[in-house]
Amino acid sequence: MAETDPDKADPDKATKRTLRGGFLAVRSRLTRDDAQGAAAVLAERALELPELAGARTVAAYVSVGSEPGTRALLDALHARGTRVLLPVLLADNDLDWGAYDGDGSLERVQHPGKIELLEPSGARLGPDAVTEADAVLLPGLAVDERGMRLGRGGGSYDRVLARLERAGADPALVVLLYDTEVVAHVPAEAHDKPVHAVVTPSGVRRFG
Repeated sequence: MAETDPDKADPDKATKRTLRGGFLAVRSRLTRDDAQGAAAVLAERALELPELAGARTVAAYVSVGSEPGTRALLDALHARGTRVLLPVLLADNDLDWGAYDGDGSLERVQHPGKIELLEPSGARLGPDAVTEADAVLLPGLAVDERGMRLGRGGGSYDRVLARLERAGADPALVVLLYDTEVVAHVPAEAHDKPVHAVVTPSGVRRFG
Protein backbone atom coordinates (compact mmCIF):
# COMPACT_ATOMS: atom_id res chain seq x y z
CA MET A 1 0.00 0.00 0.00
CA ALA A 2 1.37 3.41 -0.94
CA GLU A 3 2.08 5.78 1.92
CA THR A 4 0.16 9.05 2.06
CA ASP A 5 2.19 12.23 2.20
CA PRO A 6 0.77 14.12 5.23
CA ASP A 7 1.71 17.47 3.71
CA LYS A 8 -0.31 16.72 0.56
CA ALA A 9 -3.23 15.54 2.69
CA ASP A 10 -3.16 18.79 4.66
CA PRO A 11 -1.42 21.57 2.71
CA ASP A 12 -2.08 24.10 5.49
CA LYS A 13 0.20 22.13 7.81
CA ALA A 14 2.96 22.18 5.20
CA THR A 15 2.50 25.92 4.69
CA LYS A 16 2.63 26.54 8.44
CA ARG A 17 5.82 24.51 8.70
CA THR A 18 7.44 26.56 5.94
CA LEU A 19 6.31 29.84 7.45
CA ARG A 20 7.63 28.87 10.89
CA GLY A 21 11.03 28.13 9.41
CA GLY A 22 11.12 31.51 7.70
CA PHE A 23 10.13 33.54 10.77
CA LEU A 24 12.54 31.64 13.01
CA ALA A 25 15.37 32.24 10.53
CA VAL A 26 14.74 35.99 10.59
CA ARG A 27 14.64 36.00 14.39
CA SER A 28 17.91 34.11 14.57
CA ARG A 29 19.66 36.99 12.79
CA LEU A 30 18.67 39.58 15.39
CA THR A 31 21.52 40.96 17.46
CA ARG A 32 21.34 40.91 21.26
CA ASP A 33 21.09 44.71 21.28
CA ASP A 34 18.21 44.65 18.79
CA ALA A 35 16.32 42.07 20.85
CA GLN A 36 16.87 43.91 24.14
CA GLY A 37 15.82 47.22 22.62
CA ALA A 38 12.64 45.67 21.24
CA ALA A 39 11.84 44.04 24.60
CA ALA A 40 12.00 47.37 26.42
CA VAL A 41 9.67 49.04 23.92
CA LEU A 42 7.29 46.06 23.91
CA ALA A 43 6.97 46.28 27.68
CA GLU A 44 6.08 49.97 27.46
CA ARG A 45 3.51 49.36 24.74
CA ALA A 46 1.94 46.37 26.49
CA LEU A 47 1.67 48.14 29.86
CA GLU A 48 -0.43 50.82 28.17
CA LEU A 49 -3.06 48.26 27.15
CA PRO A 50 -6.29 48.73 29.14
CA GLU A 51 -6.64 44.93 29.16
CA LEU A 52 -3.41 44.64 31.15
CA ALA A 53 -3.81 47.82 33.18
CA GLY A 54 -7.08 46.57 34.61
CA ALA A 55 -6.12 42.91 34.94
CA ARG A 56 -5.88 41.33 38.39
CA THR A 57 -4.34 38.15 36.94
CA VAL A 58 -2.30 37.83 33.74
CA ALA A 59 -1.16 34.50 32.31
CA ALA A 60 2.13 35.13 30.51
CA TYR A 61 5.33 33.27 29.59
CA VAL A 62 9.08 33.70 29.84
CA SER A 63 10.60 34.46 26.45
CA VAL A 64 13.52 32.32 25.31
CA GLY A 65 16.18 32.81 22.67
CA SER A 66 15.24 35.37 20.03
CA GLU A 67 11.55 35.55 20.99
CA PRO A 68 10.21 39.06 21.60
CA GLY A 69 11.33 39.62 25.18
CA THR A 70 8.86 39.41 28.06
CA ARG A 71 11.09 39.69 31.14
CA ALA A 72 10.76 43.49 31.50
CA LEU A 73 6.99 43.19 31.13
CA LEU A 74 6.75 40.40 33.72
CA ASP A 75 8.72 42.46 36.22
CA ALA A 76 6.62 45.57 35.60
CA LEU A 77 3.35 43.67 36.02
CA HIS A 78 4.61 42.02 39.20
CA ALA A 79 5.83 45.36 40.59
CA ARG A 80 2.42 46.98 40.21
CA GLY A 81 0.70 44.14 42.04
CA THR A 82 -0.68 42.11 39.16
CA ARG A 83 -0.78 38.37 39.80
CA VAL A 84 1.32 36.82 37.02
CA LEU A 85 0.96 33.14 36.10
CA LEU A 86 3.69 31.39 34.11
CA PRO A 87 3.50 28.03 32.34
CA VAL A 88 5.13 24.77 33.34
CA LEU A 89 5.48 22.37 30.40
CA LEU A 90 4.12 18.89 31.07
CA ALA A 91 5.28 15.67 29.44
CA ASP A 92 2.28 15.60 27.07
CA ASN A 93 2.88 19.25 26.01
CA ASP A 94 -0.02 20.52 28.11
CA LEU A 95 0.68 23.37 30.54
CA ASP A 96 0.50 23.60 34.30
CA TRP A 97 0.92 27.03 35.92
CA GLY A 98 2.79 28.69 38.75
CA ALA A 99 3.01 32.22 40.15
CA TYR A 100 5.79 34.64 39.23
CA ASP A 101 7.30 36.25 42.31
CA GLY A 102 10.26 38.01 40.73
CA ASP A 103 13.47 36.91 39.09
CA GLY A 104 14.44 34.58 41.92
CA SER A 105 11.26 32.55 41.48
CA LEU A 106 12.38 31.08 38.13
CA GLU A 107 14.35 27.89 37.52
CA ARG A 108 15.95 26.49 34.39
CA VAL A 109 14.33 23.27 33.24
CA GLN A 110 15.65 21.05 30.46
CA HIS A 111 12.78 19.03 29.01
CA PRO A 112 13.83 15.90 27.07
CA GLY A 113 14.13 16.68 23.38
CA LYS A 114 13.19 20.35 23.82
CA ILE A 115 14.92 23.65 24.49
CA GLU A 116 15.73 24.74 28.02
CA LEU A 117 12.93 26.79 29.58
CA LEU A 118 12.63 29.13 32.53
CA GLU A 119 9.69 28.04 34.67
CA PRO A 120 8.25 29.12 38.03
CA SER A 121 9.84 27.20 40.91
CA GLY A 122 6.93 27.53 43.33
CA ALA A 123 3.76 25.52 43.86
CA ARG A 124 1.97 24.08 40.85
CA LEU A 125 -1.52 25.51 40.52
CA GLY A 126 -2.94 23.06 37.97
CA PRO A 127 -3.77 23.43 34.26
CA ASP A 128 -7.10 25.10 35.05
CA ALA A 129 -5.42 28.03 36.83
CA VAL A 130 -5.25 29.83 33.48
CA THR A 131 -9.05 30.16 33.51
CA GLU A 132 -8.66 32.74 36.31
CA ALA A 133 -6.70 35.12 34.07
CA ASP A 134 -8.17 38.40 32.89
CA ALA A 135 -5.61 38.51 30.07
CA VAL A 136 -3.47 35.82 28.45
CA LEU A 137 -0.21 36.61 26.64
CA LEU A 138 0.31 34.04 23.89
CA PRO A 139 3.66 33.28 22.28
CA GLY A 140 3.65 33.25 18.50
CA LEU A 141 5.63 33.68 15.32
CA ALA A 142 3.15 35.80 13.36
CA VAL A 143 -0.38 37.14 13.31
CA ASP A 144 -2.44 38.11 10.30
CA GLU A 145 -4.99 40.80 9.50
CA ARG A 146 -7.79 38.69 10.99
CA GLY A 147 -5.93 38.19 14.26
CA MET A 148 -5.09 34.56 13.48
CA ARG A 149 -1.88 33.53 15.24
CA LEU A 150 0.86 31.27 13.93
CA GLY A 151 2.32 29.34 16.86
CA ARG A 152 5.35 27.10 17.05
CA GLY A 153 3.29 23.98 16.37
CA GLY A 154 3.62 22.17 19.70
CA GLY A 155 -0.08 22.46 20.50
CA SER A 156 0.36 23.64 24.10
CA TYR A 157 -1.56 26.85 23.62
CA ASP A 158 -4.23 25.17 21.50
CA ARG A 159 -4.99 23.22 24.68
CA VAL A 160 -4.98 26.40 26.74
CA LEU A 161 -7.44 28.09 24.39
CA ALA A 162 -9.69 25.02 24.37
CA ARG A 163 -9.59 24.92 28.19
CA LEU A 164 -10.60 28.58 28.37
CA GLU A 165 -13.50 27.95 25.99
CA ARG A 166 -14.74 24.93 27.96
CA ALA A 167 -14.66 26.95 31.16
CA GLY A 168 -16.60 29.83 29.60
CA ALA A 169 -13.67 32.13 30.32
CA ASP A 170 -13.14 35.10 28.03
CA PRO A 171 -9.80 36.76 28.80
CA ALA A 172 -8.14 39.24 26.49
CA LEU A 173 -5.79 37.32 24.17
CA VAL A 174 -2.64 39.28 23.34
CA VAL A 175 0.45 38.31 21.33
CA LEU A 176 3.82 40.09 21.36
CA LEU A 177 5.67 40.19 18.03
CA TYR A 178 8.26 42.05 16.01
CA ASP A 179 6.92 44.48 13.41
CA THR A 180 7.71 42.24 10.43
CA GLU A 181 5.65 39.39 11.93
CA VAL A 182 2.29 41.11 11.37
CA VAL A 183 1.39 39.76 7.94
CA ALA A 184 -1.51 39.64 5.50
CA HIS A 185 -2.41 35.98 6.00
CA VAL A 186 -1.46 32.82 7.85
CA PRO A 187 -3.20 29.46 7.36
CA ALA A 188 -5.88 28.73 9.95
CA GLU A 189 -7.35 25.41 11.00
CA ALA A 190 -10.78 24.84 12.52
CA HIS A 191 -9.45 24.91 16.10
CA ASP A 192 -7.45 28.14 15.67
CA LYS A 193 -8.77 31.17 17.53
CA PRO A 194 -8.05 34.83 16.73
CA VAL A 195 -6.30 37.02 19.28
CA HIS A 196 -7.75 40.33 20.41
CA ALA A 197 -4.58 42.40 20.01
CA VAL A 198 -0.98 42.27 18.86
CA VAL A 199 1.74 44.42 20.41
CA THR A 200 4.83 45.27 18.34
CA PRO A 201 7.57 47.84 18.94
CA SER A 202 5.77 50.25 16.61
CA GLY A 203 2.40 50.02 18.31
CA VAL A 204 -0.76 48.06 19.09
CA ARG A 205 -3.24 46.61 16.64
CA ARG A 206 -6.64 45.27 17.66
CA PHE A 207 -8.83 42.72 15.90
CA GLY A 208 -12.57 42.13 15.81
